[in-house]
This record gives sequence, C-alpha cells and structure tokens, in this order.
Amino acid sequence: MTVVQKRLHQLRTAVKTAEAFAAKHPRSLTVAVVGALSCFAVTAFGIAPLAPDAAELPRRTVVETLPAPDIAAQLDELANQAIGLTRAEATRSSDTPDSLLRRAGAFDPAAAAFLRTDPLGRRVLQGRAGKMVHVTADASGQVQKMVVRFPAEKPEQQQSHFTRLTIERSGERFAARTEAVPFQTQVRLGSGSIRTSLFAATDDANIPDAIASQMADMFSGDIDFHRELRKGDRFSIVYEALTADGEPVTWDGGTGRLLAGEFTNNGRTYSAVWFKDATSGKGSFYGFDGQSKRRAFLASPMEFSRITSGFAMRFHPILNTWRQHNGVDYGAPTGTAVRSVGDGVVEVAGWQNGFGNVVQIRHSGDRSTVYAHLSKIDVKKGQRVEQGQRVGAVGMTGWATGPHLHFEFRVGGRHMDPRVIARASEAITLPATAKAQFQQVVASVKTQLAVAETMDGVSAAE
Repeated sequence: MTVVQKRLHQLRTAVKTAEAFAAKHPRSLTVAVVGALSCFAVTAFGIAPLAPDAAELPRRTVVETLPAPDIAAQLDELANQAIGLTRAEATRSSDTPDSLLRRAGAFDPAAAAFLRTDPLGRRVLQGRAGKMVHVTADASGQVQKMVVRFPAEKPEQQQSHFTRLTIERSGERFAARTEAVPFQTQVRLGSGSIRTSLFAATDDANIPDAIASQMADMFSGDIDFHRELRKGDRFSIVYEALTADGEPVTWDGGTGRLLAGEFTNNGRTYSAVWFKDATSGKGSFYGFDGQSKRRAFLASPMEFSRITSGFAMRFHPILNTWRQHNGVDYGAPTGTAVRSVGDGVVEVAGWQNGFGNVVQIRHSGDRSTVYAHLSKIDVKKGQRVEQGQRVGAVGMTGWATGPHLHFEFRVGGRHMDPRVIARASEAITLPATAKAQFQQVVASVKTQLAVAETMDGVSAAE
C-alpha cells in the first residue's frame, strides 16, 4: 500500500468515527458548537470598546490674522476700468440720429453728426424701419461702437444673408464698413389648435406668419384652408428661425423654412416633410410615404389672393372693347410678394409697354410664365429661379386701373389657362437614389413632431 493510500484510509476511518460520535451524542455536539461561538462573541465584545471615543479626542482652536484689503487701491483700480453699456434697439420711421442714440442711452453729438453726414452712416436710418441696432457707449454716454443689421441689398441674397454695418470710434473720428453675412438657423417646434382661423391659431402659438403661409402651402393639396378648416383641428410643426449674429431676425423674410408638419383636419391626419435631394439640389414637400406634395407648377403666383379676372372673354376696362383675356388677374395690395410658379430661367425683367414692370420666366417643355404690372422687380435677366421664389411685388404699372398681378402661362407660345396647367402638371417624384436619405430625415422629424405635439399653443427652440 502506498503512502497516499494509507492517508486516505486514515481519513475515512476518522470521518466514520466522527459520524458515529455525532449519532450517539447529538446534544454534546450542539453544546460544543454553541460554546465555541460564544467564545468568539465574547472576544468581539471585549475588543470593540478598545476603539477611541471621538468625544475624548483632543481639540484645539487656530486663530490667524488676515491683512485688511486696501479699499482705496481697489476703488482706484475700478476707476481706471472703462465700463461700456450695450443696448439693443430697432429703428423707427420717425427716428433722427439724436432720438435713436438717446433711446439707446447715448448722448454723443459727434456720433449723431456722423450718422447724418457719412454715406454709410446715413444708411442706419435710410429705407425701411426695423433695422436691428446695437449701441455700445461708455459711462459718459459717448458712443464707442454701433452694429446695425438689416436685409441684404441683393435680392438673391435676402433669404440667406443679412447686411452688417459696423461703426467704430477711434479717438475723435469714426469709421464705418458693411459686409454681407450668412444667416444662422435655429430649429424651433410649435403646435396649436384651430378656433377661428389658421393665422389666429399660429399667432396664439407665437409662430411667424411666413411659417403659417408655408404650412398652408405644404398641405394645400390635402386641405382647402378657406372652406374645410374645423374648430378643434390641430397641427404640430418643425421649422427654422433665422438669426443674425445670434439675434432673432425681425424684418420681412427673416423666417426660415418649414421643415415638417402634421395637420389633423376633421379627424384625418396629414404629414409632410421638406426634403432636398443632395444629388440634384432640388427640394420639395413630401408625405412620409415619399409621395410629392407638389407638382411642377404652383396653382397661384401668390400665397393668398383673389381672382378678379379669369382666362376668358371680358370687357377691357381701358380699351372699352370685348376681347380675350389671355391670363388671370389677381387682386392684391401693392407690395404683395409675387412668386415663380415653377423652376426656370428669367428671360425678361424690365419695362414692356402695357405690361409695365414685367418678368417672364422660361420653364422646361417650351413653357413660360409672365408676371406683369409689378411695382418692384426682384430678379435679373438670365437668373435661375426656383419654384416659390420671390420675383417681384404687386403694383399697377403700365396699363392698369388698380393694384393687381396679371399672370400668363404660355405653352409653345400659345396662351393657356394657368389653373388648368397647374392641375394637370406632372408631380415631382422622389429619386430612387434619395430614398435611404429620405427615410433618415423622416425618422428624425417624427421624433421632433412628437415633442411638438405636447407643446399645445407654444413655439420654442428645440
């Protein structure tokens, strides 16, 4: 027998002996175990009181004398600091240089004289009111710097840039400069309920009118906003707000694009999203299923207007004869924005006899549109324009008895009824290569719309 086998045999014998003892003397075994545990408990009890009592630990107080600050020196240092006060204002039509500066807390005859005499300085109060003005003045009210922000001068930049006019003091003289600066965008969410009208609901939710107009345009193929709105209809939207150097833009055209929306009308919900194909660079409103909300041509060259004369025979108000009216007249106040009904290139932008100020745009398929009697032209010959882009403003130039837009649609040189063409025009289709990107955009805006839906009657930054 090996050594290992002998050890195993001894271990088995010891275990059997212990089992036999436990079976014969169970009480004795229990007492032995409890006694052993009691010894441990007593030991622990005896050790615990040996820890130091925190109340008996020694304590001491440390007193240190700190030097008193020199108040006079501090006051002298403050007196040497140039303190500037910056205040934001908006120009008013009744403003003079002195009244504007006075309202901004500055009293500076030299700065007022500069605003009256300098070519760039005069632009602060020239043109339309509502320019955003930031004036920085020192403690005595002397102007140190002025930053003025207002719409870009070039029509093609007015939706993407603003003009920044900076006036700075150097000693007793001032220097001014202007630059075109891109807008920044901020995504905002909003929602509301219809009680009386769409614009009343968006006003209650602090949503800009320009966004409300885009929403009406987005769902114009699904909802007749003049006849089908119901009290209790709801909407949720995601849109862009433009900022100039971080400040919300207050002038016309200062609102960005409507990015997505949901509108529940008479119990039925419609959804749409703005999507721009990265390959073609073209954007449009699409349903979440990828179906276009727009056709190649808009039904009207203005967002809201009334037809005063259709495509038919009429008695001409100036010639006093019956003749074919080869277009559609839309009545609207002077200055109302006129938009291109489709993508194209400007062929004519100028004066043309009875049409007065007129814009003519060439579209694909040998089609063209004409916009006449304009008070203002916002495009140039040869310029490429997109559907919905502003091309001018309503007026009464040329042969016109009142402010209105004369609009024509020509196919191969023949005059056609614009409303018939718009209804029959082809839908803008989503390219197959853009579907994956489109689905990502839809997933993102669905989350934003879900948040917007909880903001009843509110518009806020995301």
